[in-house]
Amino acid sequence: MASATMAPSEDAAILGRPTVADLKGDSHYAQIARKHWLTSVTPPKVKPNIVKQELWDHLEKEGFAFRSLLLLEQLQLVERYLWPGYTEESSNYHVLLLALMVIVKKREGLPAWEHLSSRPAEFSSFFRRILSMSIDYTFSSAIRMHLVSFIIGAFQSMDSGLVRRECAPLVSIGIWDNLHSEAAREAKLEKNSMLKKAWRGAVKRFEAADESTKGRLRFERSWLFTLSIDFLDRIYDTTTSAAEDNIRYCERFVEFLTDLQSQPPTRRYVNSLIRDLNLLPAMRLSLAFNDEENGLFRELYNLLRHYVYFPIDDQTGQQLSPAQYHQEHCTALARLQRVALKHFRDKLALLVLSNLGSLEQRAELGGHLESLTVPELVELCTVLGFRTEYPTSSFVAQTRSFFVELLLSAHERKPTYQETLRDLSILPTESTLYETTFLRNETYNGSRPLAIPKLNLMYLTMGDFLWRSFILSRCESFYEIRKDMEDTIKRLQPRSAGSVTKFEGFSKMALPITKPAIVEVLPPRVAELSPAEVRAEVILDVSRLSPGIRREWESLRPGDIVFLLSVQAVDENKDVGNGISVQDVANRQGLKHLRSAEVIKMMDENGRSLREMPLDHGDKLTHRPRQRRLIVKLDTVAYKEDKERADKGKPDTYEAINVIVRRKGRENNFKPILDSIKQLTLSRISAPGWFRDVFLGIGDPAGASYKRLTNQLKSIDFRDTFLDWQHLIESLPGRTVEPNEAINSSYGPPYVLETSTEEAQPATTRGSKKRRRDQTEISQQASVDHVKVSTYKPLNTGPYPADVPKSNTVRFTPAQIEAINSGTQPGLTVILGPPGTGKTDVATQIINNIYHNFPTQRTLLVAHSNQALNQLFQKITALDIDERHLLRLGHGEEELETESSYSKHGRVESFLEIGARYMAEVTRLAASINAPGDHGSSCETADYFNLVYIEPAWKKYIDRVQSNECTAEEAIEIFPFHQYFATAPQPLFSPDAPRDEIVETALGCYRHIEKLFSELEDIRPFEILRSGRDKANYLLIKEARIIAMTSTHAGMRRQEIANLGFHYDNVVMEEAAQITEIESFVPLALQNPDKDGELPLQRVVLCGDHLQNSPIIQNLAFRQYANLEQSLFLRLVRLGVPTVLLDRQGRARPSLAALYKWRYPSLGDLPLVSTSREFLSANAGFRYDYQFIDVPDYKGHGEMEPTPHFIQNLGEAEYAVAIYMYMRLLGYSAEKISILCTYAGQRALVMDVLGHRCRGNRLFGMPGKVSTVDRYQGEQNDYIILSLTRTTRPGYLRDIRRLTVALSRARLGLYVLGRREVFEPSYELRDAFELLLQRPAKLMLTTGEIHPTDRKVEDDVPETEMDGVEHLGQYVFEMTKAKVEALKAGGGVLPPAPEERLDEDEDMADAELGSDDEMQGGEPIAGEGPEEME
Repeated sequence: MASATMAPSEDAAILGRPTVADLKGDSHYAQIARKHWLTSVTPPKVKPNIVKQELWDHLEKEGFAFRSLLLLEQLQLVERYLWPGYTEESSNYHVLLLALMVIVKKREGLPAWEHLSSRPAEFSSFFRRILSMSIDYTFSSAIRMHLVSFIIGAFQSMDSGLVRRECAPLVSIGIWDNLHSEAAREAKLEKNSMLKKAWRGAVKRFEAADESTKGRLRFERSWLFTLSIDFLDRIYDTTTSAAEDNIRYCERFVEFLTDLQSQPPTRRYVNSLIRDLNLLPAMRLSLAFNDEENGLFRELYNLLRHYVYFPIDDQTGQQLSPAQYHQEHCTALARLQRVALKHFRDKLALLVLSNLGSLEQRAELGGHLESLTVPELVELCTVLGFRTEYPTSSFVAQTRSFFVELLLSAHERKPTYQETLRDLSILPTESTLYETTFLRNETYNGSRPLAIPKLNLMYLTMGDFLWRSFILSRCESFYEIRKDMEDTIKRLQPRSAGSVTKFEGFSKMALPITKPAIVEVLPPRVAELSPAEVRAEVILDVSRLSPGIRREWESLRPGDIVFLLSVQAVDENKDVGNGISVQDVANRQGLKHLRSAEVIKMMDENGRSLREMPLDHGDKLTHRPRQRRLIVKLDTVAYKEDKERADKGKPDTYEAINVIVRRKGRENNFKPILDSIKQLTLSRISAPGWFRDVFLGIGDPAGASYKRLTNQLKSIDFRDTFLDWQHLIESLPGRTVEPNEAINSSYGPPYVLETSTEEAQPATTRGSKKRRRDQTEISQQASVDHVKVSTYKPLNTGPYPADVPKSNTVRFTPAQIEAINSGTQPGLTVILGPPGTGKTDVATQIINNIYHNFPTQRTLLVAHSNQALNQLFQKITALDIDERHLLRLGHGEEELETESSYSKHGRVESFLEIGARYMAEVTRLAASINAPGDHGSSCETADYFNLVYIEPAWKKYIDRVQSNECTAEEAIEIFPFHQYFATAPQPLFSPDAPRDEIVETALGCYRHIEKLFSELEDIRPFEILRSGRDKANYLLIKEARIIAMTSTHAGMRRQEIANLGFHYDNVVMEEAAQITEIESFVPLALQNPDKDGELPLQRVVLCGDHLQNSPIIQNLAFRQYANLEQSLFLRLVRLGVPTVLLDRQGRARPSLAALYKWRYPSLGDLPLVSTSREFLSANAGFRYDYQFIDVPDYKGHGEMEPTPHFIQNLGEAEYAVAIYMYMRLLGYSAEKISILCTYAGQRALVMDVLGHRCRGNRLFGMPGKVSTVDRYQGEQNDYIILSLTRTTRPGYLRDIRRLTVALSRARLGLYVLGRREVFEPSYELRDAFELLLQRPAKLMLTTGEIHPTDRKVEDDVPETEMDGVEHLGQYVFEMTKAKVEALKAGGGVLPPAPEERLDEDEDMADAELGSDDEMQGGEPIAGEGPEEME
């Protein structure tokens, strides 16, 4: 075992992933699985010889190929064999295989610890075995590397109590027992009284323990120290026989140390140990570090160094300001001078007299130390408190250079992360795109670590979080740009023609150009070196472009980024040899230079700006335009470097530019987003004080909930939240509800709830800490909420129907009411909403309550997509919220299905239109009371009219009617505005009404008039302001109270919006689980912080479902290794932040909901889905309401991949379309049917088949939606036809989050097309597929039915089996033929073709895929079917 090599096989990566044939076939592992565990009903006994000879030895022979490990994982080696059979006596091979399987699960994003948690005692034993083996030097470096990988995975899963119990003791204060001296330890303990207390507690526990426990404690204290010493030996050892395995182990160990340093709980004591061991200086001098081949090791060193010296107090968690950080540095230098003066006055006299600015320079300080001998250097290090001795067996070279490096590393100036980040460009060049680090990220396969930060469960500080987010976002953006550039160059097909490059291909995203002309270079600003601005002109030849593509180029907007490329033909025969440079790698792609440029304006050939021309100008042109002139701003930093290079005689970069490339607008917003994150990182901004610790993961997870905040609201007006008294009582289970003393019985809404909590009596004895904690929990459980309910009579707001407030009609469930209550309260609210549980309705009601309870507060509404945001915004517009206070930012506003426009400019126009209408009302009002003058000419004259005429008249009237002498008849008679309200429903006053009712009606009339003048007062600034920009900004800053935008728009406009002085109090985030962490944070920071650097927010409401899709990250390294797909919502849930679970669904039939309820154990159904006719009725023509249909190969083919990652399945595409056509023939509405695909390639193929068979056919038309599963999250339809596509392996559907989305979109019918043998063996998917596969695997139809049917779902009826897609196709063909003949015979006419409504984004994506490639979307489907019939 000691010589086993576990380096992943590179050949295995080429072989791909396991297929169904591997699982079902005669492969060695499949045979072993079937023989020993897959067919066993009860867990079989593990045989050591099977583990060793049949599993371990074969894996070892294959070099532990990842494909084989993944195959064993899919064969349920852990669940069915290794873990059930694990005991303390299990062999080391058994333990190692378990560890390898856990690593595979972590890499695949599968649950790694859940199954192991079924046996906690055995898990503890297993974990201890792993720890012991990790410091057993008899194992090879490769084996120990994988053990360290397992431990890294464990420390990244500290949210699991099972794992946390094992990991926490390894990094506790006990490890300080390994500091080099007691004096060093005491010096650290003196800095913090809590440290002293913790150390004394650790000593007492050790002294009070028995020998067995002492042995365990000694192991825990020494484990990390032992690993670290061994690591130092390895990086200095020149005798190792497996150098590659050794360096890979060392890389993985540095990753482990970096992970420990990057989280507060593990860093607290580990950082002191690492610095005490002089790990960084030792690494810098090591053989491993200085070997040119070990670039990754050096990059990992830099990342570890970043965290070791991160400006933070390890004990308090407070980030040090630049001034504090500099002061600490100066203190260390001053101490060096004092020690030098005291002990080495003669030799270090110059050092003592030097200024600190020179001492912090490596060269200067190194020169001062040259005069000291080695013993003197050792003495100096000892006096300064550094470790100078290591175990005698250590390979660490304790030479002069080591001690000098120790002193230099400790005293040199270290730039802060802000200083380092400030120099990073957000505009790429070929050098940054092809940096070695970026290329290494691209080839990531999990076998080696990466030198990039990870998004963890916790962060050191807000600055640390922002720094990591910027680095990873920049990497992801540059990765996508590089892929786009390479794809474009490939499509252009550059060929060498002598000294020039010709392009034989075409891409609509690129145009060949001549060199750009530099038209203006502005001198640098003060204290800067690069030019302030460099302008260039690029001539675009658009004469050969189609009108559509030309318009796309002409639509480039100011601020868009384009890329200027120097492209050359690739010499396939050229051998670059060893030591490939960045430029060599770029040249292999045909890219010689790349420069970024920002669009200023697009002009025609005559120099006129296209944006100033009418929108239809291009359509009116009588000739084809030949040229367009594009004015751009070049990257000034790159220009300065290029100019300096040219001045030295090197070729001019801009002379070689020959291609301009653009990107799609939604993909090309990287610059403003990166700039926003960069500016936030460079600032001292912080989350609100009440939210900061919870955000960082270092505080009490419940600390930000309203129950823990001092400003908790005791009384809330819930207005129309409750529909009636019974609804109120049902919504507050477990609480005592008492009506107000003034009312003796139940009464209707609105309700004002005043909550008080009666706490249980506290315990009188102190007891142990654990007992006190348990008593606290019992006390919290025993507390009872008393709710006192009062009401009030809503004000009469006017006599017109439009004056009646809109009311909520949703009968919220108790869980929804708790979510609404929590969201209305200050603090953090996390709402977990499974599919169909009404997250949007809850968010809408929260916004409504905040709007009415806090009239001076403003709410920011954020969602991941325009679609989700518009759904929420449309519901808000249906509530009692004045549309003046609604504002929708971003281009998605155009998709809003509302009568009014809610964009900035649309709202301005709306204000002016409303103003004109209201001023006409003022004119009518003036005429009704015979007031002379033009009072409706402006808002100012209207205000004067109100003060002079209306208010005095009203005061006179109200004083009279409120006197006792006034009768009801007189109150009606003297009302001054009879004529004005003549247009209201009559009679205005009921003749039989009592006086009080008449007065209330009159008050309502006056409130109508008051609102008129109040709104005119709000409109008045729009009369005064002249420019459209000023009006729009005033609307955003002053007028709007509910502002909606996507998270992307927030990232793009963050600085611009904050600079306007924008202020808001609350943030409501919809679909928060689909938004990355940094995209979640930026909307919290759209305003400037207060004087303490904190954001002045009062509420943060996150609505989402972490069990559905996560944010989409393209690059595997960033998604899997760096965890960039982590959302703030998911992290807060993992941290244990209190959540409100919406536990009743009203979307789907109970039978359909059962397909995903296993993901939500407490999810129930609303009564609606069991009583409504549409849910009780069967699906006409179908025997079942849902069915999994096993689709065999069609025409000899299953899944196909015409281009990489573009996966298609013709059989399933034909089957899906055939089912759709069958449903349309039975009378189903096309709008009620959606076809979903798991891959974009399959969607494109389905669109091809639909286009050939259904588009333009009046019997069928196109379905309501054809989409991918990922894009369809948040939507639903009555009937879903789902194509799983894959026939060789499950693909990404093993991620059960995607399967949850796929199965939860249907309301009434779900028909799943797939390959049974692919999905049935998957352990993760078993719960859903066990239900799906209980029904026949062939489509079962019922004949003789038309939609809708009176048949009930449970009715037993004769059924007809469809033997396959050909059978169904023929059946549909015969039905179509019969229907057409019947229509002809009966003199009927075919229905009009349904209006086609498809997703524009997805259509554009498919168009792009098909526009430049010949057959990207697959062949058009030909056939002699019903598509030929009209």
